[in-house]
Amino acid sequence: MSGGNVIETRGLVKRYGSFTAVAGVDIRVEQGRYWGLLGPNGAGKTTLLKMLIGTIPPSAGELTVLGCPVPERATTMRRYIGVVPQKDNLDPDFTVAENLRVFGAYFGLGGRELEARIDHLLAFAALEGKRDAPIGALSGGMQRRLSLVRALVNDPQLLILDEPTTGLDPQARQHIWQKLRELRARGLTLVLTTHYMEEAQRLCDRVTIMDHGRILDADPPRTLIGRHIEPHVVEVFGHQLEDWHRRVGRALARRSERVGETMFYYTDVPGPLLEALEGHEELTYLHRPANLEDVFVKLTGHELREGQ
Repeated sequence: MSGGNVIETRGLVKRYGSFTAVAGVDIRVEQGRYWGLLGPNGAGKTTLLKMLIGTIPPSAGELTVLGCPVPERATTMRRYIGVVPQKDNLDPDFTVAENLRVFGAYFGLGGRELEARIDHLLAFAALEGKRDAPIGALSGGMQRRLSLVRALVNDPQLLILDEPTTGLDPQARQHIWQKLRELRARGLTLVLTTHYMEEAQRLCDRVTIMDHGRILDADPPRTLIGRHIEPHVVEVFGHQLEDWHRRVGRALARRSERVGETMFYYTDVPGPLLEALEGHEELTYLHRPANLEDVFVKLTGHELREGQ
């Protein structure tokens, strides 16, 4: 496709009996954009993704992906998308190259064209030296990179990643981020679900925050932060926190809230709060700019959900 919306939904609904998992969402994802889908467990993200790739049908509403109405033309649409699942499902009986070769065959690829593409993908993933290695010989980061390039073997127009860096160490996560940024230059459209708010803030042009099947807000990360959170956040914890908060802290910030053993102070002017904390040996504090995680917590709440 050229231009326009890669994904478009109108009043999209998915029900399971009396339970509504997705409750009438409207989404537009433009070509070449990186879109983040965020929400706590049970928010409806997985159900929405399954509808996007055509594995489950909507109960109501309209859904178009790459110009194809779904589920009516889901089979055609899937020829032009790549999916990186939350958990690697590489075939342990095949080598690195064989995993790519077998997957390419699903799309009718073979011969010199496929072998050239495999060479390119292995170089992109920095796995050239692992071409003939069994999957069990790869580190977690290597397996994740292989899952990423396997999803690119059909040269997709849309790439869907479900929590692509969960369980990876910081170095491996940074490497995946770098590769995803490189794909942007190709005009690829990307859908990302993640529990790492930093990941969404760094990679995505726009994010949608869901909960209980509904969209709570959607905009570029910086816009969401500016709309919902004061510019400065000071995190404070320590033995005398309650007493200090009651006597001093609560008067020095626009608002504050406690999460576990930490008090979060939100303010436009952090100077007075930081001055009051200096030299207070019983308290430890961190001053930082507001971020997308602050927005997420404010909109979805602090309670733990099953599975977290």
